[in-house]
Amino acid sequence: MLRIFLAFILVGCLFPLTTHARLLTATISGMVKDAKSKAALAFVSVVCKKATDTTFVTGTVTSETGLFTMSNINSGNYILEVSRVGFETKAINIYVGSLSSFLDVATIELQENTTNLEAVTVTATQQGLSNKLDKKTFNVSDNISQAGGSVLQAMQNLPGITIQDGKIQLRGSDKVAILIDGKQTAITGFGSQAGLDNLPASAIEKIEIINNPSAKYDANGNAGIINIIYKKNKQQGFNGKAAFTTGLGALWVRKQNLPGIRSQYTTTPKINPSLTLNYLKNKVNTFLQADYLYTETLNKNEFTERTYTDGNVINQQLKRNRNTTFFTSKLGIDYNINSNDQLTISGYYGSEKIIDRGDEPFFNKELKERLRLWQFLEDELKTTVMATASYQHKYNQPGRVLNVGFNYTFHREDEKYFFDNIMPTFTGKDAFKLLSDEHVADFNLDYIRPLRYGRVETGFKFRRRTIPTNMQFFPGINSPIDANAGGEATYKETIPAVYGNYIYETIKMEAEIGLRVEYVNLNYQVNPNHNTYKSDGYNYMQPFPTVRLAYKINDQNKLSLFYNRRVDRPNEVDIRIFPKYDDAEIIKVGNPALKPQFTNTLELGYKANLSKGYFYSALYHRFANATITRISSTVPGSNLIYAIFQNVNRSYNSGIELLFSKEVSKAFSYNVNLNTYRNQVNGFTVLNLYPVRNTFTAETESLISGNFKVNATAHLKRKIDVQFSAVYLAKDIIPQGEIGARFSLDAGIKKSIQKNRGELFANATDLFNTLVIKKKIKGSNFNYTSSDYFETQVVRLGYSLKF
Repeated sequence: MLRIFLAFILVGCLFPLTTHARLLTATISGMVKDAKSKAALAFVSVVCKKATDTTFVTGTVTSETGLFTMSNINSGNYILEVSRVGFETKAINIYVGSLSSFLDVATIELQENTTNLEAVTVTATQQGLSNKLDKKTFNVSDNISQAGGSVLQAMQNLPGITIQDGKIQLRGSDKVAILIDGKQTAITGFGSQAGLDNLPASAIEKIEIINNPSAKYDANGNAGIINIIYKKNKQQGFNGKAAFTTGLGALWVRKQNLPGIRSQYTTTPKINPSLTLNYLKNKVNTFLQADYLYTETLNKNEFTERTYTDGNVINQQLKRNRNTTFFTSKLGIDYNINSNDQLTISGYYGSEKIIDRGDEPFFNKELKERLRLWQFLEDELKTTVMATASYQHKYNQPGRVLNVGFNYTFHREDEKYFFDNIMPTFTGKDAFKLLSDEHVADFNLDYIRPLRYGRVETGFKFRRRTIPTNMQFFPGINSPIDANAGGEATYKETIPAVYGNYIYETIKMEAEIGLRVEYVNLNYQVNPNHNTYKSDGYNYMQPFPTVRLAYKINDQNKLSLFYNRRVDRPNEVDIRIFPKYDDAEIIKVGNPALKPQFTNTLELGYKANLSKGYFYSALYHRFANATITRISSTVPGSNLIYAIFQNVNRSYNSGIELLFSKEVSKAFSYNVNLNTYRNQVNGFTVLNLYPVRNTFTAETESLISGNFKVNATAHLKRKIDVQFSAVYLAKDIIPQGEIGARFSLDAGIKKSIQKNRGELFANATDLFNTLVIKKKIKGSNFNYTSSDYFETQVVRLGYSLKF
């Protein structure tokens, strides 16, 4: 069946479709001068006519400074006729493409006996997938089956995205940069991903998936960028939206606990009120976004069987009951100084309180003898404060813009763990405390200037980031904790960067060529008394080119070729010198010797605009040097497994993505997404330093995997919408092993009430409770299999009101 489906899609790629897309409008501007004196000419008539039949479209006259502007020009070929008494009329053919909303015809000089004809077409933008084929945009409000959950949950049904171990993957890679309103912040992490599972989706307007970012974006994130855009309204007067969502998760026990531990969470409550306010009067727009989220969650419920080459077998369960309280608020003002200048100042505050109560029993093979019971209480408070100021100057030439911005972020991680180490002959009390304060300052300057056939973009960015951390261990009797691996450490990062981007478009061809140059200086200062690691760091200056070339087969069909070079810098948590003991016998440790991973990507994309829909396909290939991955190994004389980040050999990711979206009628629409790829990691040998020097060798691993997603929405009578979302994830490669196939089905229903100002919804995720994470890991002298029955099924009810 899958082969038949693939054949059908691939045949469709070979035959361009004659369809119609929705129209993009553009603004055309320029200046008129006297050819001899070079003086600006006022009150010159500028008329726009269709090139095919010279039908009048629109017209204007130049200002006292010789400038003119014509807006809302629909797609088509046009002639600009420029005339004034005493001067020869001049005709200019002009082309407006899909890449630029503003075109500048520059200076038009009027003189005798001069006629210069050139030409213009405006093509269309299809909702969901940009005409450049580099970005997909999705409104969170359209995702009925995931409404009321977290941002991470809202993303799992989006095309091209999978969720694995709480991280987003794009096309099989978790090296994804997460932005909020176009900026990296401590809310979602710098480089790595963080906080998405507790960020309420109710605060979000839309989500952009950018597989091939241009040079204006930071170079980190080899798989691409996800941009999360907060809600913000600009209607006149006072307006807003209030919403309330509640729900229950873990409705029944999927797998019983091992003997002798506390009960796992069931029927876990969820509460999420949210409020958006906006007040616009005269030159000032004030906005507020506030969200509160309380959840109880069966965060982890993983059953593992470890088998060692000496015949020893250990069965264990890691169960984590989690209580999370999350509050976030964003307050700001837009001040329109005049028609050309705007200043925006905003502040963000977020507080996330996590209480974990964990149980981890260890048994022999027959489950008759308990070897250890590891119980813990985690008390963690994350506090984020962010201040942003941005200034925009619009020049008289439409589309010519200067943006200046400054962003400061403070993020504190205050984490405490308390352990009961219950052994057959004694009970020990252990603890540790981690305090981490992250300070990040970003300054950016961006400039855009329209050209006759496109535009140029250039800019500068400077980042200074420091993270002092302090880990204190408090071991009890016969403690498994390595008390000498604590102490202070400080992460310091400085990144200046410049970029330039040139966009060019003709009737048949498009080109976007950019270059970003970044200098990075990273220094990681380690406690000199640490028993293993020493201070380390790196610096480099590297170019990151981006290229996009496109050929328009016709107005509805386009081919695009992409190339980009990107980097994944180890994040601070990846190089932390402190072992983490939420699992007593599979211990995660950072590596301060980690170096960046550089990735090159090639992609060929095809898009056909359909009547009320589109078809998109892409062939892609990525290869990375010094691939960053976690290595699990043991040391002589111990059954403990240490999972440590390392730079290994070259890795490859090649595949095809297909996306078909169609509005069949006003009553029914659907989209289908298929992503098939091959991952490979070449064989390697690495030296682990912690807890003692040991060498690990792995052979080349490769696997063909993919995912299939279907979203269908029915618009019924009485303003009722029903949605079903199905996701199938095939078996995939992970470091030293594989993760099994999994499937889930989500469903949702919503109804508009109160003259479309109110909305009621209900939904259920993982309707049949089928989503279980199964893994197989192989080490040098051990292997283990695990199955995680964590909470995936949640039923929610919600109400929202616009006012």
